[in-house]
Amino acid sequence: MWSVRNVVLGVALVATLGGGGLIVARMNSGGAPATSLTGAGAALAAVAPSVPPSPAGPSAAELAAADRAKRVKQLDAALKKLAGSTPDFAVAVLDRRTGQSYHYRGKVKFDTASIVKVQVLTCMLLKAQDAGRKPTSAEMSLAKPMIRLSDNNATTALYKRLGGRTAVGKCNKRLGLTSTVLNSRWGLTRTTAADQVRLLSELVDTSGPLSASSRKTAFTLMNTVDKAQDWGVPAVARKGEIFTVKNGWDTRSADGGLWAINTIGRITAKNGAVDVSVAVLSHNNKSMNAGVALVEKVAELTRTHLKY
Repeated sequence: MWSVRNVVLGVALVATLGGGGLIVARMNSGGAPATSLTGAGAALAAVAPSVPPSPAGPSAAELAAADRAKRVKQLDAALKKLAGSTPDFAVAVLDRRTGQSYHYRGKVKFDTASIVKVQVLTCMLLKAQDAGRKPTSAEMSLAKPMIRLSDNNATTALYKRLGGRTAVGKCNKRLGLTSTVLNSRWGLTRTTAADQVRLLSELVDTSGPLSASSRKTAFTLMNTVDKAQDWGVPAVARKGEIFTVKNGWDTRSADGGLWAINTIGRITAKNGAVDVSVAVLSHNNKSMNAGVALVEKVAELTRTHLKY
């Protein structure tokens, strides 16, 4: 039964809460207590919030995005620190599994040196496709040493055969290489790391301009370069992974005898766990060996922080 003790406790509660009102209890017609609030007690009831639901927390996608942002920030810091004590460099990375890309000075132009040979190869393959044929034996006899051995004479011959600067320039537009500027002396072509990653993507894009046969030819040549030339991107491939690569190196008196050292290529795994394109460009290296060490260091930092 509702007792005086209950009323007293109710009054004490309101007093404790700082209210000046009273809890008035009476018996309703059914013998159960009916309670009404007056004064501050009524005000407390009016503003008392309902119990909020427990927050769901960040989604898996939000957590992944936050983790990616953290790793990108760390990579930016690591590359900036490295740049403070090394020659000029740039890097671009594209992870085809996730669609995520990363650029550090990715739109800064560098001389291509011999990495331009991948552009020449791609344009040769497209020219053959447009004619409704496979590359001729004469074309392949130039393309093979151009990629596998980085043969300059073969490159010059194929470059001229394709139509030189004008023809390859038109081909580049078709490939979406908007920041690459051809030179009649093909090794002095200017490009960006971002453009080179775009080119690497076109070599494997099933919906791109290259046919399956052309993509296979490009892969085969870039996967079988001479052992002495498999530095750069291959240095960061893990055991059991597959790589393709084309490196470029050059020294000019106009640069005081300093070296341009570049590496472009892809790292993949048979189980699909890795599918990444990487381009690292550099210039003003004191020696070829120093430049090779630099581009490999940059590539390794991207793998460490981006975790591909």
